[in-house]
Amino acid sequence: MQIFEYNGSALVAMVGKNCFAIASDRRLGVQLQTIATDFQRISKIHDRLFLGLSGLATDAQTLYQRLVFRHKLYQLREERDMKPETFANLVSAILYEKRFGPYFCQPVIAGLGDEDKPFICTMDSIGAK
Repeated sequence: MQIFEYNGSALVAMVGKNCFAIASDRRLGVQLQTIATDFQRISKIHDRLFLGLSGLATDAQTLYQRLVFRHKLYQLREERDMKPETFANLVSAILYEKRFGPYFCQPVIAGLGDEDKPFICTMDSIGAK
């Protein structure tokens, strides 16, 4: 069993005309044992941007905290929210920094960009889109 499968998870995202959807399961397990059925895998970064993290739950929570911190710094410096494309580049850079001891999670990013253009992106554990 791979470490990515240890807690189990499923994420899916799709785009439509000026819209997007992102969904996940809410089960947290340790191999075949269910620990909780209300685990949150999808998080709201701001009103037009969502992040889903599948994989090892502890790494997903740690990565989420780092990303929220970096987004808040961006808001303070730029006085605006991040575009989904910019956020995807940030996630990729943070994951690539830890490539020799990676976060065992695979992010799915979904959001609306300029003029309500939908954007979805997924990457592996070292930040390759």
